[in-house]
Amino acid sequence: MFVGVVKRIFFWTYARNTWQYDVLCALILAFIFLTPKSWFDNGELRSNQEHQSPFASTVLLALPENGGAELDASEVERRVRAITNRPEIQVRNIRKRLDGRGRTVAYEVDIR
Repeated sequence: MFVGVVKRIFFWTYARNTWQYDVLCALILAFIFLTPKSWFDNGELRSNQEHQSPFASTVLLALPENGGAELDASEVERRVRAITNRPEIQVRNIRKRLDGRGRTVAYEVDIR
């Protein structure tokens, strides 16, 4: 008998107009609204929020393989605006990407 009851609850075989259906719905709602948030908090979401960038997006501006002269901030900004085809963007931060020999191969640009 117990196995039959568990099977009916698990497969939700009760009709909508029965008291068993109402009890199951009440138990589900009680679980949703009364379960402490700490039961599901593993800290992962909190750590991701701490490392999120305050910028709208990041653009990676790669340089030709043969290298060339390093770019100043105004040239990086001009190239990013040309690549994105959005002259209204604001460059917030520019970081160099270096290869194994210490040469600049790209610029990581935070834009808003």
